Amino acid sequence: MNPSHIRNFCIIAHIDHGKSTLADRFLEITGTVRPQEMKAQFLDQMDLERERGITIKGKAVTMYHQTPDGENYQLNLIDTPGHVDFSYEVSRALAACEGALLVVDASQGIEAQTIANTLLAMEYDLDLIPVLNKVDLPQAEPERVAGEIEQVFGFRRDELLFVSAKEGTGAKEILDAVVDRIPHPGGKPQEPARALVFDSVYNQYKGIIAHIRVEDGELSRLDRIRVMSSGRTAEIVEVGVFSPAPTPTDRLETGQVGYVATGFKDVRECTVGDTLTIDRAPATNPLPGYVPLKSMVFAGLYPSDGEQYGNLRTALEKLQLNDASLTIEPENSAALGFGFRCGFLGLMHLEIVQERLEREYDLDLIVTAPSVAYQVTLNGGEVIKVDSPAKLPSPNDYTDIEEPVLDLTIVAPSRYVGALMELMHSRRSEFKRMEYIQSEGVASQDNARVMMEYTMPLVEMLADFYNQLKSRTQGYASLDYTFIGYRKEPLVKVDVLVNHMPVEALSMILHRDQAMSQGRRVVEKLRTTIPRQLFEVPIQAAIGSRIIARETVRAMRKDVLAKCYGGDITRKRKLLERQKEGKKRLKMVGQVEIPQEAFLTLLEVGGEN
Repeated sequence: MNPSHIRNFCIIAHIDHGKSTLADRFLEITGTVRPQEMKAQFLDQMDLERERGITIKGKAVTMYHQTPDGENYQLNLIDTPGHVDFSYEVSRALAACEGALLVVDASQGIEAQTIANTLLAMEYDLDLIPVLNKVDLPQAEPERVAGEIEQVFGFRRDELLFVSAKEGTGAKEILDAVVDRIPHPGGKPQEPARALVFDSVYNQYKGIIAHIRVEDGELSRLDRIRVMSSGRTAEIVEVGVFSPAPTPTDRLETGQVGYVATGFKDVRECTVGDTLTIDRAPATNPLPGYVPLKSMVFAGLYPSDGEQYGNLRTALEKLQLNDASLTIEPENSAALGFGFRCGFLGLMHLEIVQERLEREYDLDLIVTAPSVAYQVTLNGGEVIKVDSPAKLPSPNDYTDIEEPVLDLTIVAPSRYVGALMELMHSRRSEFKRMEYIQSEGVASQDNARVMMEYTMPLVEMLADFYNQLKSRTQGYASLDYTFIGYRKEPLVKVDVLVNHMPVEALSMILHRDQAMSQGRRVVEKLRTTIPRQLFEVPIQAAIGSRIIARETVRAMRKDVLAKCYGGDITRKRKLLERQKEGKKRLKMVGQVEIPQEAFLTLLEVGGEN
């Protein structure tokens, strides 16, 4: 197809603003899906997505639309996630498009992720079409929200499109606007083929299936492809487009979005961001790939049954192919055995990965408490990353510890400003600025929305921050965050000693001001979860050699006098003295084994506030 008749675009919005529903109307209008096969949120095929009502993976689909002047156009749509933890999916979709629909809920207005996604699209220099959705709702305020969009993003009123994705009104006008306002792909059909891999999945019969955007030239099913980063070559098993199910075609031409079944069986042979070319006439320069995102949250994944370790490794490697932002490395825990230290973009990302592993690969997992990666400067000036307290060097071996810091944007009704400030003050945050988002149609300041910006350590977000934010604002607040770097703080390692022996799996890195209170909570929790022994077991929290909290698990008392029905008191005293000496010797040589249940119960302490 002529590139001038191709349009590549995606839909960006805050979570639950109607992206997937709008995509459903596009599929119906263009006849891509037959009416008897249509169902709500058609592109969200994963059970997890349908249950939660959110998009987790970006979905590509090819549609054909006829404009009022009778011309036929191929529209390649990529539906993107709206949650902040999946912003990497959004960035990859934006790189494969020339334009985007910015969807805003006419009842809720601009949210934090609306602002973040718009700024991201502007970085990629995409043409944006603002769309106000849900105008049919009784509580919708399209004029007020239109004023907010004009104020925050600078769009003109005549650029805005009003639509009800549920009813379908205005959806056809959006497709016409896509053809009119979004430029066609600017690739070169005569140049050697270059295709950008923006996503990939693993199929046991066809190997790695790469989702691609053809930048230059064309790919035919009779060709042999080459991965430019590794030089690996393979016969193409199949090429095709998503309509919306994978549909084989003879070739993919310049500007088209589709897939290539490569036949590669090793998940590392073709990864997201690679450039594919034709082996017989290869291109010389690869396309700029994607900047790999740094993992923000780390947690250990362990199989509950040690024999499932190999299955967990295979599942993680296949999932990593489908989710390029997931990082894995093997680790061994004294409490939980062999497992993997995994890096995630956020807590929601961690939760989704855990559920996908358990559902799609039938694994029973144990997940340790999430932590963050610290930057440690050693005495010699070398800087290392530490993502687990157990890996932190001795205090004598380093000079500084720096923790990751975020820029937070919170959008909420102005009546919750006091509650939000109180919450942020308790989280070691720094206030940056506050701006009221108020359109001309709003009479009072109380009905306005406020955008607040803070700087806050990432570790403060792990301990129930999001739930507290929603609770204090009755669910009206929305949150977006970006990683800005590391900041030096007075951080200390708190060791937990059981029977005077340090347990590395229970160590924590805490701010000095919080170390004593958190250490006290930990030892109190352990006292109730570690089973009693025949001897007294001290449980201590310590910073270096200084004990900051202590609890004691009382000894079980064996009644050694039960067999004495009488006789001299010296006989009883002799038995008690022998028991006392035995307990003293047992305390010196005895080992306290912390049960797995006690270890897992302790993980709940991090969420208490």
